[in-house]
Amino acid sequence: MSVVFVPEKLRSKVEVNQETLQRLLEENDQLIRCIVEYQNKGRAAECVQHQHTLHRNLIYLATIAEASPSPGTEKTADSV
Repeated sequence: MSVVFVPEKLRSKVEVNQETLQRLLEENDQLIRCIVEYQNKGRAAECVQHQHTLHRNLIYLATIAEASPSPGTEKTADSV
């Protein structure tokens, strides 16, 4: 189950580390493969369900990326 689906009150207890991010990326890969397969079979309802999950995962990853400091923007003792 994606960390995205963890209730808000428990989400702060979930540590976002490289392993968590990698699992989400792997899940997204699988979701995309399923979406393509269902599209090829003409099964739109299943596509939509997986597209919603993929969208939620992507929004979560984007939120994490925005909250993370960019490389090179961290303040050092020399820059103060």
